[in-house]
Amino acid sequence: MAGDDTASRATGDEQAPPETPLEALARARARVLAGGGPDRVEQQHEKGKLTARERLALLYDPDSFVEIDPFVRHRATDFGMAGREAPGDGVVTGYGRVDGRTVFAFAQDFTVIGGTLGEMHAGKICKVQDLALKTGAPCVGIQDSGGARIQEGVAALDGYGRIFWRNTLASGVIPQLSVILGPCAGGAVYSPALTDFVFMVQGTSHMFITGPEVIKAVTGEEVTFEQLGGADTHNRQSGVAHFLARDEAECFGLVRALLGLLPANNMEDPPFKDVGDPLDRQEEDLKDLVPLDPNRPYDIREIITRVVDAGTFLEVHAHWAQNVVVGFARLGGRSVGVVGNQPRVLAGCLDINASDKAARFVRFCDAFNVPLVTLVDTPGYLPGTAQEYGGIIRHGAKLLYAYSEATVPKLTVNVRKAYGGAYIGMCSRSLGADLVLAWPTAEIAVMGPEGAANIIFRDEIRQAEDPAAVRQARIAEYRERFANPYVAAGLGYVDDVIDPRATRPRLISGLEALVAKGEQRPARKHGNIPV
Repeated sequence: MAGDDTASRATGDEQAPPETPLEALARARARVLAGGGPDRVEQQHEKGKLTARERLALLYDPDSFVEIDPFVRHRATDFGMAGREAPGDGVVTGYGRVDGRTVFAFAQDFTVIGGTLGEMHAGKICKVQDLALKTGAPCVGIQDSGGARIQEGVAALDGYGRIFWRNTLASGVIPQLSVILGPCAGGAVYSPALTDFVFMVQGTSHMFITGPEVIKAVTGEEVTFEQLGGADTHNRQSGVAHFLARDEAECFGLVRALLGLLPANNMEDPPFKDVGDPLDRQEEDLKDLVPLDPNRPYDIREIITRVVDAGTFLEVHAHWAQNVVVGFARLGGRSVGVVGNQPRVLAGCLDINASDKAARFVRFCDAFNVPLVTLVDTPGYLPGTAQEYGGIIRHGAKLLYAYSEATVPKLTVNVRKAYGGAYIGMCSRSLGADLVLAWPTAEIAVMGPEGAANIIFRDEIRQAEDPAAVRQARIAEYRERFANPYVAAGLGYVDDVIDPRATRPRLISGLEALVAKGEQRPARKHGNIPV
């Protein structure tokens, strides 16, 4: 026997020691971290796309991400799914810190079964949504998926429904951001649509209900993926997306910038940050920025960027409905939401899309305790049959509803034109504005002097020897008597007429005075906003 043992050792025929629990854990975790494997990762990179984990690294502060449910497996058995390995079931979930504050996130992994959503995949996302809601932290969803996992049938559809339900519960409670970094098609698009902000990247992001092939089969239309649901389409034409980035690095920079301006939930105030911009700074350029000719355009963003804290303005929906500008900024270190008419586009008229854009932004700010600053320069609602047939009445009413509903501090500056219903709609005193200021260039009236003179003095102008001269004289008379800020100031609808250069310190002063504002409204389940 002893001889046999000696022979065995001599030939090296010894069994390897058994794997320890820690070694087994390391092997299992390495498999999860590999995702779909090197070939799939390479394919992802060849498309100009990052992996799920690379994206989370861009979102979070270094080494702060903590993964949840890395070892979750699908339990489907039909159509070849039995025994099919899918690390993490195609989605990475967890939490980490963005500028030191907790944020939950999920990132679909296209390298694993195309990032398709099945029962367990959806369960992972729902768990993160639940934790974000319980803890009062923002939730970021990174979408890159082939859609519902066909092999799982109705279980996949139920998964989407559970996600939509949680999106709705969290609305107005925690900020929800959707980052589209690949395909997002069919029913999957409704989760981003239910969130607060949608980010897309040129060339790689696509969203649509039905793809180009289905559209061609049903309607005969031929359209490319990019034309149908690309980043430019949804940022410039449909308004589905709020932010457009050139690449994923820029995209996550925008996500982090937005989160830095927002509170973690609806029970907190937005984070205060002193950027070193003097509170009493006065901008000399403002006194000449608005042309004296009321028909000459200028860029309202030139006023916004000079008034808010330097370098803090983050425009939302920058490429859609450009006749109104909305975005977040800091004013004296405090986050504010800014709404301003844009005279460079449609003369700053309010139309269907601009009303929708501004109303939704106002409602978001009100939900998350972000004070509102409104800069007014609009001749009215855009006229035309296209607008009337398209429902400008109900769409325009959204803005009236949003401002009236808002209980956050509301500060309004009448810069130039403020005519008719648009004067009311742009956060007038009658809609609950707390502080209303006006520049000397402001024209606050039922309509413009030209239109008013044509109506009031119609007979006189028609019967005059020199109708043109009489018309100009009456226009000047109307402008002097009514189309100025002093009539409204005399009636208390405007609190003060100010030097444009003093706009920043006056707004900061007003914001400080109103920061503790509180309002009580009639008890109700919820209102019924016009659609």
